[in-house]
Amino acid sequence: LRRFPVHNCSCENPLVPGIVEVVKIIDETPDIKNFYVRSENGVPFNVMPGQLAMVSLVPVGEGMFSVSWQEENDHLEFAIKRTGLMTDELHKIEVGQKLGVRGPYGNGFPVEECKGKNMLFIAGGIGLAPLRSFIKYCFKHREDYGKITILYGSRSAADLCFKDELFEKWPQEKDTEVYVTIDNPEEGWDGHVGFVPAYLEELNPSPEGTIAVICGPPIMIKFALQSLEKMGYNDEQVITTLEMRMKCGIGKCGRCNIGSEYICLDGPVFNLAQLKQLPPEW
Repeated sequence: LRRFPVHNCSCENPLVPGIVEVVKIIDETPDIKNFYVRSENGVPFNVMPGQLAMVSLVPVGEGMFSVSWQEENDHLEFAIKRTGLMTDELHKIEVGQKLGVRGPYGNGFPVEECKGKNMLFIAGGIGLAPLRSFIKYCFKHREDYGKITILYGSRSAADLCFKDELFEKWPQEKDTEVYVTIDNPEEGWDGHVGFVPAYLEELNPSPEGTIAVICGPPIMIKFALQSLEKMGYNDEQVITTLEMRMKCGIGKCGRCNIGSEYICLDGPVFNLAQLKQLPPEW
């Protein structure tokens, strides 16, 4: 029998959603919105960076989404990309809408094991959403981490999310460097142009004392992993999340299974050494 994960869940039954209210909506890009939700008592549960929650909208359905940030006991944030029926309907709701939220699910990023290390965050598109929770955690506990390098790319300038943090807030943080790129040249963009893996090799951040955390489109991850290997990063230094494989959240539907691992229960966060022990399905 597989265990049920009850990761920091303050509710008696992790399968019963709590009711939250949407208190703020930010249009991050043409197809990404950031939803701020709050229950009557603040946040419905405590979340660690990299964990996810099941969000439900009656009568449409429910979906698993990463929590892009928890602001103390005030609210949770979900950055959601419009990709289908459920997310299309979520993008139509307004402030005041009630949603169901249950969780949190997943093991989250290894914040304790990364203490004392330099952090290299590599993200593409909506992949910045789960990494944002870890990035902001590092800033909140700044004395626990070394140099922070953030590399983020998207198809176009319009597709960059969290622009105020990327260009205004994060570059002002202590010992932090932020690099942003878009895939192709466009009018009005005077920043870097090129794909994330190539830009990563151009920057060539040292692997010494560094942990690399990566999330984004599968093709970006594939080539970024190759770049990290060429630059001298070993498998234990590279962390990614397979959250796209998570379905029910409790390992009962079997759709997250890869080899002997259930992504809902044993992940979704793994280092590359762990992933290489699994069948090549990820």
